[in-house]
Amino acid sequence: MSQKRLGIGFIGAGFITRFHIKSWVGVRDSDIQGIVSRSKEGAKQAAGLAHKLRVGDAKVYPTISDMVASPDIDALWICSPNYNRIEVMEEIVHAVKSGKGDLIGIACEKPLGRNVQEAERMLSLVREANLLDGYLEDQIFSPAVVRGKEILWIRGAATTGRPYLARASEEHGGPHMPWFWEGSLQGGGVINDMMCHSVEEARYMLTPPGEERSSLRPKKVMAYANCLKWQQPRYARELAKQSGGKLDYLKRPAEDFARAVIEYEGSRGERLVVETTTSWCYVGAGLRLNMELLGPEYSLSINTLDSNLKIFFSRNVKGEQGEDLVEKQNAETGLMPIVSSEEIEYGYTDENRHMVQSFLDGQRPMENFSDGVEVTKLLMAAYLSIEGERTVPFPPEGLETFVPAVAKGEWNPKKK
Repeated sequence: MSQKRLGIGFIGAGFITRFHIKSWVGVRDSDIQGIVSRSKEGAKQAAGLAHKLRVGDAKVYPTISDMVASPDIDALWICSPNYNRIEVMEEIVHAVKSGKGDLIGIACEKPLGRNVQEAERMLSLVREANLLDGYLEDQIFSPAVVRGKEILWIRGAATTGRPYLARASEEHGGPHMPWFWEGSLQGGGVINDMMCHSVEEARYMLTPPGEERSSLRPKKVMAYANCLKWQQPRYARELAKQSGGKLDYLKRPAEDFARAVIEYEGSRGERLVVETTTSWCYVGAGLRLNMELLGPEYSLSINTLDSNLKIFFSRNVKGEQGEDLVEKQNAETGLMPIVSSEEIEYGYTDENRHMVQSFLDGQRPMENFSDGVEVTKLLMAAYLSIEGERTVPFPPEGLETFVPAVAKGEWNPKKK
């Protein structure tokens, strides 16, 4: 194995980049050496966090091309907003192909694209530059998910038969930044934002150890979506105020609740089912991830809010609002769970360790852009099912060019 340390550059300096930087405390053989962001102040803060945690001598670069040209940078982590991923990739590829610098690989946060065309363009571009590629889907690297799958397949599936039903959900009270709420910028609502996690985690759990996830063949998709909370006038006004009037959820909402059922066929013809639920209208302690795996004589259950650490504050404890206990925290008083190390619990640390080691070893990561394309296809099939109010076969006709109505500002459940 190569003894070289991998120099990482981050494109984007927002919430998700800070999560990744915190996870680097548990990542070996790599240093965070660069940050590029349209927000210069955000870039400085992200670089400052890397310095504080001693995970790299991060510098703020003026452009992506400048960062590619740096001899300190070997790989890039794309954490910029959904709406400029293609632009970012094109600049990277142009810089590499024009000889400005050498890179080993690129890792990209979810979703890979806002639709199938964009996701496939991302895959095409990384191949054009002859770079390794990693798709940053943290939940399949969560220690509870990895260990739970290992035990169930070794003990349960080996003796009584393979699992046949996976359930996954992700719920919280809504995104941090206004662009996440805008269908045309983000590509959709909760489906594009969060169901991408649930779909891939469930697909991972149902895949036999040692087999490619492509051994599961999607057969049909049935989905439902609505805007249950944020299209109510009171909350629509709240979003409009937060966004400086840019968001109009009375006329241009995105879905804040969705569910989907995906039927697969296994490598031996088995019928397998994935059931996902996702929501921006959940009010609880904060971000809640639920995963289940069921087989003939066994089951697995994970709930990230079922923490072994809880605290209680009476109403006499006063403090500012924050997210120091759990992501998307909704309260500062009462009995509250604490996720003591979210970057480990959610899978960021092991995800980044895997990407770094794969790039150093010259191997394509086991979660890569091809998986990102497959997830995007499944999400677009879910949107097609919603718009047609029917179960759709997979792949449905027109999938490659389909753009959801919510991404075009044309979806409004109140008009039905």
